[in-house]
Amino acid sequence: MSESLSLKAFVVLMKSSKSVQEQIKKDISNYDMKTSDFTILEAIYHKGRQTVRQISEAVLINTGSITYVIDKLETKGLLERSACKEDRRVVYIQITESGKQLMDEIFPKHQKVIEEIFEDISAEEKKTVIDILKRVGKKVEK
Repeated sequence: MSESLSLKAFVVLMKSSKSVQEQIKKDISNYDMKTSDFTILEAIYHKGRQTVRQISEAVLINTGSITYVIDKLETKGLLERSACKEDRRVVYIQITESGKQLMDEIFPKHQKVIEEIFEDISAEEKKTVIDILKRVGKKVEK
């Protein structure tokens, strides 16, 4: 049986993804956070005030789990909720000044870890990887 390049690409993608995720998880743990805490905080840090649904779509965590994480981050004073004046069913989540200060301190360090992971890959290669992975994702979403 000949080697299937699709199968090989899949295996390499999965192994690479696992390795990168483990490295990122290790980095985030240095800040006394879980990955879900950091991802939600990071999404609001960069995108500003969001609804729970918007956060859920951005970070790929289901809304039930997100509510629990938001509760924890709110208790720590890093996030706060505010009601939507037009629709009482909608609740906005925004970063507090304390949360912003924390992310101002740790996000550059986190970004440096990501930059180091990709440091041996040229800008052109990164663009190619992004394009290919987007195409794979769109194919699966059909």
